Amino acid sequence: MDISILFWLLSASLLYLVGTSIILIRNRIELTELPHDTAENLNSKKISVCIPARNEENNIATLLSSVFKQTYVNYNVHVLDDRSTDQTPQILDEFRSLHPDRLYVHRGTTKPDDWLGKPWACHQLGSLADGEILLFVDADTKLESDALAKINHTFAHYQLDMITVWPRQILGSFWERTVIPLIYFALLTVLPSIYVYRKPRWMPQWIYTNFKDKFAAANGQCLAFTKEAYHKINGHQSVKQQIVEDVHLAKKIKREGLQLRMFTGMETISCRMYKSESEMFEGLRKNFLAGFENSLPVFIIAAVLHIIVFLLPFFTLAWQLISYNPPILFLSSAAISIIFIQRIIISIWFGWNPIYTFTHPIGVLWFQRLGFTKILDKMTGRNALWKGREI
Repeated sequence: MDISILFWLLSASLLYLVGTSIILIRNRIELTELPHDTAENLNSKKISVCIPARNEENNIATLLSSVFKQTYVNYNVHVLDDRSTDQTPQILDEFRSLHPDRLYVHRGTTKPDDWLGKPWACHQLGSLADGEILLFVDADTKLESDALAKINHTFAHYQLDMITVWPRQILGSFWERTVIPLIYFALLTVLPSIYVYRKPRWMPQWIYTNFKDKFAAANGQCLAFTKEAYHKINGHQSVKQQIVEDVHLAKKIKREGLQLRMFTGMETISCRMYKSESEMFEGLRKNFLAGFENSLPVFIIAAVLHIIVFLLPFFTLAWQLISYNPPILFLSSAAISIIFIQRIIISIWFGWNPIYTFTHPIGVLWFQRLGFTKILDKMTGRNALWKGREI
């Protein structure tokens, strides 16, 4: 490749990384933990904890045990057994016998053809739950004892209609530690989280009115709504065919002019998303393209951008071992340094081992492989499988 082209590509990469560093610093300041009210909150609202569960025999007992240790008392729990074929129903029956006045177990009905599995399960829960606040959590999460107290206080303190929380991710294997942090990295270096909550001050109102849903973001592992807001947007029925239903629910909240805010959950909720590389590949495969609105052109442009910004500097730095060019050496080194600094900040923030900062290019290559697979899926009409269902 021509040296001048390399120079401009690396210069553009460096400029991009400087911009994302500013966003990351803002997020480190503005993306806060769920606030905690140390005083007793007398204005407690009833919270319904809604848990969709399909073949969750390895997770559901941990979550339910954590839910029933809450310091908050005004709550109940609704679990939908989504036609599980493992020991999930038996585990739920055991917990129901221990907590008959607080736990409600519902057997899921047959999924209509025009619904995806998780929206259908959550829709049933949303229809059955009777709380003033509906808290949807995935079955592989675990709540700290003050989680519900924090959620109740957060709704009242900020006058919110929806809350989304990014849990503390528990990482076990090499591939989990290499890949999962890149999901948080992508969010925290691109979207200023405060704009999920309020209008950018630099943006004219007439522009924001038409584009406010572009600032929507959410994590489906932990979503909470006031019951009024949930029904105002028609709940999960409004996203019945959306793979990334969490983001689309956030978009609908924004379009209705309702208040949404995003928080971290390092001290509130934890999750281990996947326990093997193959499980992680299939789990992310089901929604990777959907995160780009199922647009192949946008998806491919994003892939090329990641190759230029996050892989090219490593190749050009290696090339400098045999061909010394001071500008290329400086640009490559500067870009890699910024990438590593960003990763170290995020690793310390979320309690991950900083040594896996240096596997960043391996993680990017893993996602390139996943992206190539999704392109083939799209072109051949092949559907991903998740928990025994085609997606």
